[in-house]
Amino acid sequence: MTWRRLAPFGTLAAGLFRGCPKQAALLGTSLANLWTASVMIAQILGVRSTIFVAALAVSVINGLPAVAGSSYPAHTPISEVTRSPVGWVEFCVEYYPECKTKPSVPRDALLTMEAWNELERINLWVNSHVKPMTDMDHWGVVDRWNYPDDGYGDCEDYVLLKRRFLIQLGWPREALLVTVVLNQNEGHAVLTVTTDKGDYVLDNEKEDILLWSNTGYRFVKRQSQSDPNIWVSLVDPQPVIATATERFGNSRPRIHD
Repeated sequence: MTWRRLAPFGTLAAGLFRGCPKQAALLGTSLANLWTASVMIAQILGVRSTIFVAALAVSVINGLPAVAGSSYPAHTPISEVTRSPVGWVEFCVEYYPECKTKPSVPRDALLTMEAWNELERINLWVNSHVKPMTDMDHWGVVDRWNYPDDGYGDCEDYVLLKRRFLIQLGWPREALLVTVVLNQNEGHAVLTVTTDKGDYVLDNEKEDILLWSNTGYRFVKRQSQSDPNIWVSLVDPQPVIATATERFGNSRPRIHD
């Protein structure tokens, strides 16, 4: 399995200081430089809160993503119970033991540095080792949820494999939720990981793990934390602000109804 280290300061600073050599030169490993850089980022973003600067600096030091300053909730708002995707229902027929679960108490994962690194390792490994292929090309059917054991799959297959790996590593099932989103009105599946710091998304079309509100997707529905066989609608207050990477061409699936 291939492991990847986190970038020391993340993509926010790199993006803001690109083309600004004087400011970029201030980025170092000392606490003073990290604080200075955090203040500079806050000024660029127009944020004057000392709390925001402190949260950003701590996030940089810890290597964890900063969530301070977001205008959206850290956790995806949940609505009512809805219909499970047909693909999930059929998956449970084929993999019955994995879906034979009892209702449990919802749990969020504790997002420590070690946990964050583990998420990144699993996300990178699966995205790198599974090759994209539509269900029609793979199985001759419109939609089939399956583990990509032969090295090929589409979005939900990536999700299922990441979920299985994380459960095997000891992550709580209640925090690993298969999620249906819309990407420019096309159906797509991602893995939502609910943590004490918010809901983060593992996506086969994005290298980085992002807070749900930073993905640019419209969130439709996902598994319930208390029972993976029950699905709930999601209330998405945000406008779609970005599109997913299209490096997989037309391999993106249909809406999962």
